[in-house]
Amino acid sequence: MKREAVRGWIEEIGVIPAVRVLSAEEALFVAEAVAAGGIPIVEVALTVPGAIKVISHLLKNAPNMVVGAGSVLDSETARACLDVGAAFLTSDGLDTGMVEFALKEGAVVFPGVMTPTELMAAWKTGCDFIKVVPCSQVGGEGYIRALNDAFPNVPLIAAGGITQANAANHITAGAVALGIGKELIPREAIRSKQTDRIGELARRFGDFVKSGRAHRQAGRRPVVAVA
Repeated sequence: MKREAVRGWIEEIGVIPAVRVLSAEEALFVAEAVAAGGIPIVEVALTVPGAIKVISHLLKNAPNMVVGAGSVLDSETARACLDVGAAFLTSDGLDTGMVEFALKEGAVVFPGVMTPTELMAAWKTGCDFIKVVPCSQVGGEGYIRALNDAFPNVPLIAAGGITQANAANHITAGAVALGIGKELIPREAIRSKQTDRIGELARRFGDFVKSGRAHRQAGRRPVVAVA
C-alpha cells in the first residue's frame, strides 16, 4: 500500500490499536477482532518477542489490514520492518535517522514527542504525523489543545492513557487520531478469546472519534457518558 493510501486510512479511521501480545496467533486474533469492529489497522509493538515475524504473519493472513510497527528505535530495525512489508513505523521518541530512513523508503512514519521543542524537531524531518506520548501524563486533552493552538498545521496523534471517558475529548481538542492499547485490547479479552468484546470496544472508540470530530467542527466540547 502506498504512503498516501496508508496516511489516508489512518486519518479516516482515527484509531490505531497498539498490539502487545505473546504470539502471532494472538496478534491475528486481535487483528480480526478489531477489524470486525471497524478498525482495519494494527500497530505491532517491537517489544513483543518475535514482533517482525508477527508483522509478516499478519500481512500474509490478514491482507486487508494496514499493519505497522511500533517502538521502532533505529534505522536498522526500521529496515527489518519494511523488508517484511510494514505499512507504517512509529516510536515513542524521536530518532531523526530512523524517520529520514523511513521517508526515503516511502513509508508512513510518526515519531513520538513530549515537548514543543521535540515537536518542532520532529516535524522538520518531514514525517507524516506527530505522536504525543505519553499524552495523559503531560496534560491529556488540554495539552493536545495547547499544541494544536500553537501548531495548527501539524497532525497530532494522542497516545498513552486514552480511555472511553476521554477519547472524544482528545479528538475535539485537535488530535487527528488516537493510539490505544489495553483500553481497546484488554489482556483478559485476548486470553479468553472474547472477539465480541474487542469488536464492541473497537466500535465504541470509532464512534468516539466520529463524535469528537463532529463536536470539533461545531466548535463544541463533547460530554461523554460511558456505561
